[in-house]
Amino acid sequence: MDYANLPTPATAVADFCLIPIGTPTASVSAEVAAVQRLMKASGLSYTMHSAGTTVEGSWDEVFRIIGQAHTLVHKNGVLRVQTDIRAGTRTDKKQHFAEKVSKVEAILAADVSTKAEGAAGGSHIDAEGNEGYIAGDAKVGEPAAKAGTAKASESESEGSSPGGTQVGPGKVKGNWASLLKK
Repeated sequence: MDYANLPTPATAVADFCLIPIGTPTASVSAEVAAVQRLMKASGLSYTMHSAGTTVEGSWDEVFRIIGQAHTLVHKNGVLRVQTDIRAGTRTDKKQHFAEKVSKVEAILAADVSTKAEGAAGGSHIDAEGNEGYIAGDAKVGEPAAKAGTAKASESESEGSSPGGTQVGPGKVKGNWASLLKK
C-alpha cells in the first residue's frame, strides 16, 4: 500500500468547538462572531449551535476552514487557541447533516403520536429541563408510578413514588429521572 498517496475522504462532517484561551474577559462572543463570518464567506454548509459549529464539505475544505478559524482568532489578538473536533465520514451514501437531525426528529414525532393515541397525556419539561411522558389515564394526586407513568425500582419501598405525584393532566411533581426510563 502506498500510504504517502492515500487520499482523504471525499466528504466529511465536523463539529468543532474553538476555545480561545487568554481573552481579556470570560466572554468569547466576539471571537465566535469572527469565526461565523469566516464560515459564511467559505461557501461551505455549516450551522452554529450553543457549543460550536457543524461544517460539511470535502475533508480538506473542512479541516482547512477550521485551521483558518485558528489563524483568524490569533490575528485578532488571542495568543492560544484550543479546538475540540468530532469528524465523521461515510462512503455508502451522501447525507447532509440536517438530514440526520430531521430523521431523529421524525422518529421522536412518531413516539409522541404513538403515546398520544387514546390518551390525554403528553410530554412535559420541568424547571430543570428534564422531560417525561405522562399517561393520560393518571389521576391527579396519584403516585406517578402507580399511574403507570413511572417505574418503581426494586429498592424503593411500597408507597413511595419514584416518579412523583400526578398534579394534573400531563404534569408530575417529583423525581423526573425515573420517568425517562422505559
